Amino acid sequence: MTNRPDEDEQEPGDEAPPGADGDHELSPAGPSTRKRPKPGERRIQILQTLASMLEQPGAERVTTAALAARLDVSEAALYRHFASKAQMFEGLIEFIETSVFTLTNQIAEREPSGRVQARKMVTLLLQFAEKNPGMARVMVGDALVFEHDRLVARMGQFFDRVESQLRTSLRAAFDASGSLTASVDANAAASVLTAFVIGRLQRYARSGFKRAPTEHLDAALNLLVA
Repeated sequence: MTNRPDEDEQEPGDEAPPGADGDHELSPAGPSTRKRPKPGERRIQILQTLASMLEQPGAERVTTAALAARLDVSEAALYRHFASKAQMFEGLIEFIETSVFTLTNQIAEREPSGRVQARKMVTLLLQFAEKNPGMARVMVGDALVFEHDRLVARMGQFFDRVESQLRTSLRAAFDASGSLTASVDANAAASVLTAFVIGRLQRYARSGFKRAPTEHLDAALNLLVA
């Protein structure tokens, strides 16, 4: 593909992350008006468009050619902002990590009850995925099947960190209830909750986003977080 004119010639230092305005929903990019993007906007637009393409039920591997066509730019224009497609996916994963862990840390700081912390963290994760269907496919690895192994490993680390946060909250809850096996109980409960989250996200992605991850959530959490 040939290079397009100067609207795709972006200045260096274009590093603003998606969602920098504090909105934790990465909305699809709107119709292009062919204006020259401001510094940082093209990078965000690429990630928004990639996320929106992942929202298509049954979507297979997103190629850089298809992404460039959706943006109406050349593939070379994409590589002015990202060294590889793997780096684009890393941008989405960074958005997921920042959005989720900023809020789970706030929950841990503000909510005194460990059980309530755990419920709110699980609810946050599932609501985030429901608002960002393309991100749900990244979180469960469906969108990463044909990509670099390090991306799958990084999402694995994401859920390890989620489980660790849940374990900390539940350990405090079991301690407060006088459990003699608080650590063992917290480990088991955190593992079950993390598996529940992953299972709900997988069902959501593989149903073509028809089965909401928050479906009957209160009733399910009443069974899992007694």
